[in-house]
Amino acid sequence: MGGVYIHIPYCRRICRYCDFHHSVAMERRGEMLAAIGRELAARRDEIDPGEVRTLYFGGGTPSVCSPGELGTLIETVRELWAVERFGELTVEANPDDLTPEYLDGLSAAGVDRLSIGVQSFVDDHLRRMNRRHSAQGAVDAVRDAQRAGFRNLTIDLMYGLPWMSLDEWQANLDRAVSLDVQHISAYHLTIEPRTVFGRQGLQPVEESVSERHFRMLRETLIQAGFEHYEVSNFARPGFRARHNSAYWEGEPYLGVGPSAHSYDGKRTRSWNVADNAQYLAGAPAETELLTETDRLNEYLMTRLRTAEGISTDVLRSRFGDREATRIAARCEAFVATGEMARSQTGWTVVPERWLISDFVIAELFGGSCERSR
Repeated sequence: MGGVYIHIPYCRRICRYCDFHHSVAMERRGEMLAAIGRELAARRDEIDPGEVRTLYFGGGTPSVCSPGELGTLIETVRELWAVERFGELTVEANPDDLTPEYLDGLSAAGVDRLSIGVQSFVDDHLRRMNRRHSAQGAVDAVRDAQRAGFRNLTIDLMYGLPWMSLDEWQANLDRAVSLDVQHISAYHLTIEPRTVFGRQGLQPVEESVSERHFRMLRETLIQAGFEHYEVSNFARPGFRARHNSAYWEGEPYLGVGPSAHSYDGKRTRSWNVADNAQYLAGAPAETELLTETDRLNEYLMTRLRTAEGISTDVLRSRFGDREATRIAARCEAFVATGEMARSQTGWTVVPERWLISDFVIAELFGGSCERSR
């Protein structure tokens, strides 16, 4: 299985927490979309024809593009990889872009899944984050998408906000459940130095508050019938994010556009320059060849963020008996302390501890993570 990720690097407004590559200068948007189309064609041989199963438009804010502009890129992918039907075709969108007319256009272009950046249903939170939409606008966007025939919707929420009360977080969760969406992604606020919040010196919440928010998140969504299948992701049965799941399962994917990353599913990663002007000027992608230690550590890091965890058979087949035995011994030590649990195939981090599981994962890592270039 293969997936294609297209990075649309434009936003109408900069959110104060955002550390992704983006720009509000959209004068060269037409050139950018044409360049992305050329990159798709130039990299066709990196995934076998017929193997592309998912297409994901991320950003930035892909919904700054018209349905026609996105449709042109969708058709390019269809033609290059002989895609009869995508297993999943996702577009990230801001609520205030999702007018009924826009939604009809996306549906006509073949989009079957929307990732709607709600973040909060509290207007004061949205103002502090510099979001464009209102709380009611977010609700209206979801309802309009449902009326337009979309039956696979995910919304993003954010917790760990310094100004958010427990009651407000619970109200956000209750409102999200009431909208009857199929998937919810919830991310803890991370204050990165280059963001507006970072430059303002905003301080993170106490760890005890983070843990309380996380427990409320799990309890509310699991009780509502969602499965917690990855640290930040909850889905109703049958609605896990197929494209993102491929990342966690080590499947190959092709990323095009400024800052986009790619992986061949074996040893090679590459990434485009995170600069629009340089990308348009033809700056080449950078590439790294993963060592065995890199591959082991990435397997541990991604899989231990999921409900399935790590597999004894995979460890032995990919990394050998010695590493499998070493990791098994460390996992059993964490089972004894309650940080991990045994599964039918190997071990998992106890879901209640996912939010603060980095130290467990680091203890399982192999040796130096040096990389050959």
